[in-house]
Amino acid sequence: MSSIGKLATPSNRRQFLTLLGLSAVAVSCGSGGGVSAKEQTKTLRYQGWAGSVILPELAEDLGFLEDVKLKWVGNTISGPQDIQSAATGQVDFGGAFNGAVVKLAARKAPITAVISYYGVDKAAYNGFYVLKDSPIHSARDLIGKKVGMNTLGAHSEAMLDIYLQRHGLSQADTKKVEPLVVPPVNTEQSLRQKQIQVGVLGDILRDKALQTGGIRPLFTDYQLLGNFSAGTYVLNDRFLKENPDTARTFVTGVARAIEWARATPRDEVIARQIEIVKKRGRNEGTAPLKYWKSFGVAETAGRITDKEFQLWIDWLAKRGDIDKGQVKASDLYTNEFNAYSPKSSRKGKSPASKPTSKSGS
Repeated sequence: MSSIGKLATPSNRRQFLTLLGLSAVAVSCGSGGGVSAKEQTKTLRYQGWAGSVILPELAEDLGFLEDVKLKWVGNTISGPQDIQSAATGQVDFGGAFNGAVVKLAARKAPITAVISYYGVDKAAYNGFYVLKDSPIHSARDLIGKKVGMNTLGAHSEAMLDIYLQRHGLSQADTKKVEPLVVPPVNTEQSLRQKQIQVGVLGDILRDKALQTGGIRPLFTDYQLLGNFSAGTYVLNDRFLKENPDTARTFVTGVARAIEWARATPRDEVIARQIEIVKKRGRNEGTAPLKYWKSFGVAETAGRITDKEFQLWIDWLAKRGDIDKGQVKASDLYTNEFNAYSPKSSRKGKSPASKPTSKSGS
């Protein structure tokens, strides 16, 4: 089925970014006193990704979430939408590109990043692909062209901007390159049908398209920036205050899943993911999962550092999306709830709960 009807316009893009900011401002983190472990929720609502296994799902299946359970409420294709849902309390955690986290936090949304969950390395990266016979060979060739990506204001648009800036395009010329929303599962088809001139493809969908042939990369985010953790899971500040033990179990479980996937033979990780997809019964195919290679998280156990956010703080300030000095990297995250230890693998009792500190390490 053609996906051209799903493509977003520049007008829709502006509306999306405006609504994202307005809705975040409208959210109040609320107040709440300390609660006992018995009163803390043990179920976390979340959005998944069709045909994929996210790290919390892997952690739960491996038993790393202990007595904490996940409740799937639907799927998303947008990181900004996912973390906005976490900020407004529609879900209990959400994940997005760190630039989107910065933007939402700048609007005073009550969220804190707690663990990195995806990144870029030699195996896990996004490429900007064109047809093999495409006349597009440089950044300047993108002027007036449509670039299909999963969402706007996030990872792919940031990579596109950096690529254009590094190749000397002026701000006026950059605005003539048109990023459009195309669902990831439709990107390859839209590119081959010439509904878009460039398609962003990553991981499973990228390798599947390359195996089919007829496309070539213009550039990749790995070529631009090398290895880096690119996105984090965020929790609402009120949730962290009222459910610190649950948050610690969740974050540490995801950390264990990151290191399990890093240390386990690829075939075993793939087999586990296929098993998870089959068990959850969402009418999804499992064939694309054979292309999985890495989650791409750079730091051990997904721990966060300032550098994961500072690049995007600078990028957003340069774009005029936030004011210079409006956001401080260390205020956006905490590692306090990440109790991963390679020796104990979180055996024993967690340390006593205390309010979250966004500069914790």
